[in-house]
Amino acid sequence: MSTVTTPQAGLAAVIDTLRVQLPPEALIVEESERRAYECDGLSAFREVPGAVALPASMEQLQLCLTACREHGVPVVPRGAGTGLSGGALPSAEGLLLSMARFNRILEIDADNRCAVVQPGVRNLAISEAAAPAGLYYAPDPSSQIACSIGGNVAENAGGVHCLKYGLTVHNVTGLEFVTLDGEVIRVGGKTLDTEGLDLLAFLIGSEGMLGIVTEVTVRLLPRPERTQVLMASFDDVETAGAAVAGIIAAGLIPAGLEMMDNAAIRAAEDFVHAGYPVDAAAILLCELDGSNSEVSESVMFVREKLLELGATEVRTAQDDAERARFWAGRKAAFPAAGRISPDYYCMDGTIPRHQLGHVLERIEALSAEHGLGVCNVFHAGDGNLHPLILYDASQPGQIETAEAFGEAILELCVAVGGTVTGEHGVGVEKLDGMCVQFASAELEQFHALRRAFEPRGLLNPGKAVPTLARCAEFGRQHVRSAQPPHPNLPRF
Repeated sequence: MSTVTTPQAGLAAVIDTLRVQLPPEALIVEESERRAYECDGLSAFREVPGAVALPASMEQLQLCLTACREHGVPVVPRGAGTGLSGGALPSAEGLLLSMARFNRILEIDADNRCAVVQPGVRNLAISEAAAPAGLYYAPDPSSQIACSIGGNVAENAGGVHCLKYGLTVHNVTGLEFVTLDGEVIRVGGKTLDTEGLDLLAFLIGSEGMLGIVTEVTVRLLPRPERTQVLMASFDDVETAGAAVAGIIAAGLIPAGLEMMDNAAIRAAEDFVHAGYPVDAAAILLCELDGSNSEVSESVMFVREKLLELGATEVRTAQDDAERARFWAGRKAAFPAAGRISPDYYCMDGTIPRHQLGHVLERIEALSAEHGLGVCNVFHAGDGNLHPLILYDASQPGQIETAEAFGEAILELCVAVGGTVTGEHGVGVEKLDGMCVQFASAELEQFHALRRAFEPRGLLNPGKAVPTLARCAEFGRQHVRSAQPPHPNLPRF
C-alpha cells in the first residue's frame, strides 16, 4: 500500500519508479517535450501532462499501470492525438500513456476476412496491408491517413461509409485489453458472435476509462467490383436535407451519402479544386458500390430520384480520378475551413434524417444570433452533423461565443430526438451536453458500469460521463422527449 498523500508526491513516486523500470526513451519528463502532448485535435483544451510514457511491450505497459495504481496517479491513454473532443486531454498530476509504439499489424487472415492489429496501427494502413488479398477495412474517418485504430475504438469512429458498413463497433470482432490491475483480458475473436456477455459493446466507445486496449481484431470486406459516385446540386439546403431522407425512404442504402452547404463547398473547392459547383446552396455526394449490373441499375435509379427530390443538376463521376476528386473535397473540408477563418470549432451531433432540413435552418438562425459563420459538412445518410463554427481566437470573447453556439447546436440535436455525439466521442468537450441529454439515474448507471471495470477511477478521469455534481452546477434539466432510445446514443 502506498504511503503517498498528495498528487504531486504520487506522480514523483511514479516517475522515480519508471525511471528504473523503463528504458530512457520510454519516459518523457522534460517540460519542453511533454508540451507536445498537451492536447489532441481539440486544441481549445490544453494541459501539459505530468509525465509521458511510451511503452513498447506488454511488460512495459503493465509496469506503468502498476506504478500508477500503487501511487493513485491518473492514467490518460492516447492514440495518434487526432481526436476532436478532448478525450486524450492530459492531467497535470498524471501519466499520459502513449500507445504509439504498439504499432504492428499482427495478422491479415484472408480466409476469415479479418485482421489482428495493435492499437497504434493507422486506420488506412489496415486497408493497405489487406489490399493484396482484395480486402479492406470499411470505417474511414476523414483523418484515416493519421488516426490510429486504438483511437477509433476509444471513440467509436465512423466515416463517410458508415451508412452502409457501420461504425467501429460494427466492424471490430475482438479486443485484448489490460485493466489497471495489469490483468490481460480478451473479449470476442475472429468470429462474429462469441459466448457470454457482449463486452465489446461496452468497450468500444469507452474512451479509455475501462481498460487499455492492446490488440484489435477487425472485420475485412471484399473490394466491391465497381464503385460510382454521383454529385447532386441543390438551390437550398432544406431541399437537400429532405432529399437525404427521400433516398433512404426509397429503399436504397448507398455506401456513402454526404452533404455540404455553400460555405463548405466554396472552401473545399478553393483548397482542393474538386470540381464542385460553387453557386449551389448544397451538394450531396452519393456513392454506390457492388457488382457492375447492380451499380448500373442503382445509378439510374438514384439519378432520377434526386431530380425528382429537387436537385437542379446530377453529375456522375466519369472515372476513378474524378471520383477521387469528389471525395478529396469532402475529406479536406476541415482543413479547407482553416483557410477561410483563423480558427474553427468542429461540432459532432446526430439527428434523425427527417429532421435535417429543420436543423440546418435552425443552425443558420443560430449563426446569425451568435454573429459567427458556420460551414456545414456531415455524414447526411446517418444524420451525423459536423458544423464548423468559424471564429477568431485573437478577438476577445469569440471563443466563449463559439462554445455557446456549439452548446446550442447540441441541445438542438437532443431536442429533435438525436444525441450530442456521433463519432467524435464526449471527452471533455460534451460533458455539459451529456447533462442535457441524460437524467441523473441514467448517468449514475454509467458510473456504476465504470466502477465495475475500474473502481479507483484512475483511467482517464473526468472524461465522457459527467458527475451528478457537475450537472447540478450546469443547471440544466435533460430535454430528451419521451421516445424510444436513439440508436446512436453516445457510448462510454
